[in-house]
Amino acid sequence: MTREKTALNAVWFSLLSNAALALIKGISGIVGNSHALVADAIESTADVFSSLLVLVGLKYANRPADENHPYGHGKAEPLLTFVVVGFLMISATFIAYESIRNIGRPHELPKPFTLVVLGAIILWKEISYRIVIRKSRDTGSSSLKADAWHHRSDAITSVAAFIGISIALFLGEGYEAADDWAALLASAVIVYNGYLIFRPALGEVIDEQLYEDRIQKVREIASRVDGIMGTEKCYVRKTGMKYNIDLHAIVDAEISVREGHKLAHDLKNALQEEMPDTEHILIHIEPYEGEDRTTETISPYKFSSREDL
Repeated sequence: MTREKTALNAVWFSLLSNAALALIKGISGIVGNSHALVADAIESTADVFSSLLVLVGLKYANRPADENHPYGHGKAEPLLTFVVVGFLMISATFIAYESIRNIGRPHELPKPFTLVVLGAIILWKEISYRIVIRKSRDTGSSSLKADAWHHRSDAITSVAAFIGISIALFLGEGYEAADDWAALLASAVIVYNGYLIFRPALGEVIDEQLYEDRIQKVREIASRVDGIMGTEKCYVRKTGMKYNIDLHAIVDAEISVREGHKLAHDLKNALQEEMPDTEHILIHIEPYEGEDRTTETISPYKFSSREDL
């Protein structure tokens, strides 16, 4: 199954799961007198719309390159992540507002059965988080990661509601607002998690160097290609679920242009074979002229022939 298909299947799973849970939470919260559970239902409803956005955005981001977009449409994905994070922030704000408003209002104690509902929801949302986050790692999708964290934030608000309702039921009259305080705390956790999702997506949009592990792998692969004596500049950019590489490769200064061209292709083929999630590779050939280049410039892979290694 392709990365794109895997990601789309995960989003459909999220969408249907959120729709079902929003309905269950809403009915249980109203019948069971739990403001925290109703707030939880509202967040799940927002998650349905965010999953729809992710679904549409992934389909657009995976469109092939064209004349106007030679690098493809992958940059749409981190932009979509911003929108999904925005839904998280809106959900957190609404939950906080409703919690503060309800804290000062007298209301009935939640019904005990709401704990059973919440327990099942917590288990399912954590399972859902683990399923979707695994798919996001498999595909490298930032928007899918944001969608996974919607499941985790949902689980967090449900845990908070569970604790709050338990306190209210255990301590009785006078502690009816415990689940509202729990929902208020959960909203702060959601805001923090939203930032954790937003930050790497921002780095992706502005081409921040966030992929040191991939850069080291590029250099290590280059060191095994005969004729490539070392590497200098190496930049990795993420575009959607794919990566682009700009690399300066050092070769013998005395070889012909044709030989240098062949070495660049050999290196490109080696990189694409071992890093299949790489789409565009630009290799600039640099001449090696003995001691004119310092070891720091091409360290730690100054020599790359099998004899030198």
